[in-house]
Amino acid sequence: MAGFYSEVFNTFKQIEMDLKSLLSQPNAKIVDVREPWEYGAGHVEGSVNIPLGQIQQELETFKGMDRPLILICQSGNRSGMATQFLKAQGLEEVYNGGGWAAVNELKVSL
Repeated sequence: MAGFYSEVFNTFKQIEMDLKSLLSQPNAKIVDVREPWEYGAGHVEGSVNIPLGQIQQELETFKGMDRPLILICQSGNRSGMATQFLKAQGLEEVYNGGGWAAVNELKVSL
């Protein structure tokens, strides 16, 4: 059982390192796919808010954004769906950053 927890911990550490690397890139763009009222209650400084329900209509906006694109939401579920959709549309360097609070904490520490 200890091996399982060690593997999970190491996986999370690798994800955190990868996310820090993405966030430190000068052109990195953070897109928060939560609803506007959620975004208004707290968000990552410098992020833009494009709710999940508007992703399809905003496809051209996404195509014009700098890369990498780091999509975030409350927990990583909605940003995961948005990431999959955008990748299916041919966009590259699009990543699911997970929950906004964790990304905010990493960004502040850079």
